[in-house]
Amino acid sequence: MTQVDVRPQAGDTGRGAAPADSGVRGKGLGGNSVGLMGSAVIGISTVAPVYCLTSTLGSTAGEVGVQMPAVFLAGFLPMLLVAFAYRELNKAMPDCGTSFTWTVKAFGPRIGWMCGWGLVIATIIVLSNLAGVATSYFWLLAGEITGSDSIAALDDNKPVHILTCLALIAVATAISYRGMTATKGVQYALVGLQLVVLALFVAMAVQKANSGEFASSLDFSWSWLNPFAVQSFAAFTAGLSLSIFMFWGWDACLTANEETTGSERTPGRAALIAMVVLVGSYLATGVAAQMAVGSGTSGLGLANPDTSDNVFAALAGPVMGPGLGILLFVAVLASAAASLQTTFIPVARTVLAMSTYEALPASYARVHPRFRTPGRATITAGVATGVFYTVMTLVSEHVLVDTIYALGLMICFYYALTAFACAWFFRADLTRSFRDLLFKGLFPVVGGILLTAVFGKTLYDMWDPAYGSGSSVFGVGSVFVIGVGLLLLGVVLMLVMQRRSPAFFRGEVLTKETPALVVED
Repeated sequence: MTQVDVRPQAGDTGRGAAPADSGVRGKGLGGNSVGLMGSAVIGISTVAPVYCLTSTLGSTAGEVGVQMPAVFLAGFLPMLLVAFAYRELNKAMPDCGTSFTWTVKAFGPRIGWMCGWGLVIATIIVLSNLAGVATSYFWLLAGEITGSDSIAALDDNKPVHILTCLALIAVATAISYRGMTATKGVQYALVGLQLVVLALFVAMAVQKANSGEFASSLDFSWSWLNPFAVQSFAAFTAGLSLSIFMFWGWDACLTANEETTGSERTPGRAALIAMVVLVGSYLATGVAAQMAVGSGTSGLGLANPDTSDNVFAALAGPVMGPGLGILLFVAVLASAAASLQTTFIPVARTVLAMSTYEALPASYARVHPRFRTPGRATITAGVATGVFYTVMTLVSEHVLVDTIYALGLMICFYYALTAFACAWFFRADLTRSFRDLLFKGLFPVVGGILLTAVFGKTLYDMWDPAYGSGSSVFGVGSVFVIGVGLLLLGVVLMLVMQRRSPAFFRGEVLTKETPALVVED
């Protein structure tokens, strides 16, 4: 493998080339594969809006009651502020390593390595969860279509469930392996389906609310959008953690920056578009559902503990009728399947970047000569997801649930680090203009502080065995053990790589003075 200096000359825009002073390396990915709309669709798809809504609407309502829409807005705020940090960093360094690359250049190789690890392990957890959800909804939908309870019950058969899950992971891995063009085509259809079904649900829920068909229906109130009306701070932080989870994944369009037309500006704009679409969808759906059935803990109420983990399954028939209600099942399956496929983008490209900069073994830096994708990194992510889900499912359902609860820790960890990296990297620019002060300094710092606060509160809550599934290890909550344990595993792997790749950890590979390079096989 040779490294060739490709600093762009005057008038040379070289496809996918990094700016000469950015200090990043090209990686051989297929440039100009995705435009603004395609990039925004990838960001929306990775978040999986319909899946997030069905799994968290009820839980959030259970924590904060009718202030559920306000908490959605509160969760949107730190993500929006962090999105500004991503946009500014991407303008300076459009590198598919995103958080890893940027935090290395701001804080050094060790903090950067751990930031990259946080993204990778969070994504593996999400991938395994999405695969499980897609599997459950596959058999649930099959049972609805055939009218057979025995077919729907196949999801409870552990061997059948695991084999179906592994098959879905394999299909998603294959699509991602074939490149951004294949990914984009699938995503347009699946994301479009999700948004259309959500719009139909909102319209029919509002109509049901106005007709007074349900006794628990509520009249809309602007107070629902007031976060200060939440009864307690503990309830607010719990709801906020759920809300932040609902926005995770929008940064996938940034990790595809080297494959995007206008890599310096388009991904940042796409991220902001995705965020606006998501918060609009969440607010509209949350308000409409609450108007239709209320936030009570009985009957169709959103906070009913018997249905709060899968709200749309309970509301599909009553709100949309038996005919159209099946569309909600299709939309949830499409949401989980679409996100399963696009979520391979950030993990594979982060691993590619870490390998390119010698923070991981060199073999992961290989790019498929035809599809121009990080082939080995993508396949490895697929295998890791399948193994992780299979082992966790066979060991204990409680362990699998607790890994999902631990996810919030990883999300806040690497998002907050990236936000602080923006302010520190651009510290010399903050006095140049009011715009630079806001978008490169104040907004990222405030976003980072908010996420750090959620990180600390979540870490404190995790110590209690009652958090998550209720299981414990030597009296300590298993969610805490899993969350902190996964971060410590990253420290161990980092120390191993430090012995194998001392140059990276001495700061000799990825520095502000690094020339722009293309890696060739």
